Amino acid sequence: MDKFDTQILNILRVDARRTVSEIARDVSLSRSAVTARIRKMEQDKVILGYHADIAEEETVQGVTAYLALKFDTSSNGHHCESYAADIYTLDGVKWCHAISGETDMMLYVEVPNMARLNEIREHIQAYPELIHLITHTVLTEFFNTK
Repeated sequence: MDKFDTQILNILRVDARRTVSEIARDVSLSRSAVTARIRKMEQDKVILGYHADIAEEETVQGVTAYLALKFDTSSNGHHCESYAADIYTLDGVKWCHAISGETDMMLYVEVPNMARLNEIREHIQAYPELIHLITHTVLTEFFNTK
């Protein structure tokens, strides 16, 4: 690869829909030279394909929420680990933490709709030692550094 191949790749990374004519103009090569270089990079598996960035379903219509769980810890049978094992099986629960303070467990949930969020809530509300469940629905995400 030389500087022209690198320039072509950089252009395609930003906008894979650019025409060969536009790329040729930007890198100061002929259209046929750019076409040949792109074909060679495809054959050499430098360029693996072209794709569209599609919004994830959760981005379009999803619901995210935090669930705060408080248990009756006076009984000897309370074990956060056993609840965590059950919660792990629930589709849509992304993380579960045992925390200090007034809340015993905090869950983060990403689901496609409110119906699924309510299914998760109903499942958790059946836990015999659960005394309080608060749902905090996310309205706006200002940033996420994950």
